[in-house]
Order: sequence, then C-alpha cells, then structure tokens
Amino acid sequence: MGGVIGKGDTPRYSSAATKLEQKMVDAMQQRAQQGTSLKSFNSVIMKFPKIDENLRNCRIIFQQFDEDSNGEIDQLELKHCFQKLDISFTDEEIKDLFEACDIYEHMGMKFNEFIVFLCLVYLLNDPAVSEARKRMGLGNLEPTFETLVDAFVFLDKNKDGYVSKNEVIEAINETSAGERSSGRIGVKRFEEMDWDKNGTVTFKEFLFAFTRWVGIDDNEDDDDDE
Repeated sequence: MGGVIGKGDTPRYSSAATKLEQKMVDAMQQRAQQGTSLKSFNSVIMKFPKIDENLRNCRIIFQQFDEDSNGEIDQLELKHCFQKLDISFTDEEIKDLFEACDIYEHMGMKFNEFIVFLCLVYLLNDPAVSEARKRMGLGNLEPTFETLVDAFVFLDKNKDGYVSKNEVIEAINETSAGERSSGRIGVKRFEEMDWDKNGTVTFKEFLFAFTRWVGIDDNEDDDDDE
C-alpha cells in the first residue's frame, strides 16, 4: 500500500459539511444491510491495480469540469457543470459538496479530491444524482465505485456507517491470522484513514486514504496530461 498524508498539509473538516456527511453515513448504513462479497482484506488489495487504472480514467471528466485548466475545480466551476448537466442542486448543497471534498481548503478540488467527489455522487443515490451520474459519463465507473463501497462495508463490521480501529484490526486479522505484525498493520492502516483523529473513519476519509494507497496523489496533476 502506498503513501500516507504527509507533504505538510493538514486536512480540515468544516461544520458546513455536517448535513452532507450525515447523508453519507445514512446511505452507507443502508448499503451495509445488503452485505459484502469481499471475504478478506487481501481481496481488497488484489483489486488495487484495476481500481487504480479505472480511477485514472476519471481525468477526462475532471478536465471537462476544470474550465480554466489550472488543475483544480473551484466552486463556481462545479456550479457551472451542474447547470450544464441540468442538475437542480441548491447553492448550499453545491457548497457543502464542494467543501466536503476540498479537504485541504485550497478552494479548489485537486484530482484525488475530485475522485472522492465522484464516488460520493455515486453513493448519494437520489433521482437528481442518478441522472447526474449518467450525464457525467459515470456508467463505466460504477463497478469501481461499487467495489470501494463494498470494501468499506467489509470493514464496517457493526454496520453503523463508520469504521473503528478495532474493526480494521479485526479485518486485518481475518487475513493475517497468527501473524504477530497484523495488529500493528491494522493500527497503521486505521491511522492513515482517520484524518481528523476522532477515533472513527467515515466513507469520505476512507476514500481519501484509498486514493493514496493506490498511488493517486494530489500533486500528480500534469504528469499524464497531453
């Protein structure tokens, strides 16, 4: 698994995103009732290369949103895109969604933050968002997003919409039974996910950690742009 946060940036959490994050928790609780097809943490790791490849394909969508081609999507660009797609989100809803994904408060979503945005759009399954997914061309990416949701459900043993340190350790132990290092690995993975250090991990935190694990960096912007 790849890097952790680092680079001197400290993620922040805005109270403005509280309503949105509660919607995410509620959606994840509902999804957890369906169970998961994953049997071990290793089965998640085995999917990393394919997930990495598919997520990098999101760059085409990212470039469509990034109207001034500066490598970031600001709140106005996000609003313009929603207007073009005829998605009836209020200014407050767009602001909350933007702030939830602009985790470093750069006032612009980098590519890895945009991936989190797309996956949250996938998770928030109401009629307007469902139409948005189709118009944004997310149909081919939905299996990848579903795998990420499935991985979180696998970790969320008690189905409360959050992942605790004990749940991560339990998931690692199921894969590495008898290995003395499994507990330490579980703690390390949890610390990589628990960005606000409150002892629980939301789906959003999990997604940000996951983009690091598969090697998608917030500063890789121009490497593969033509």
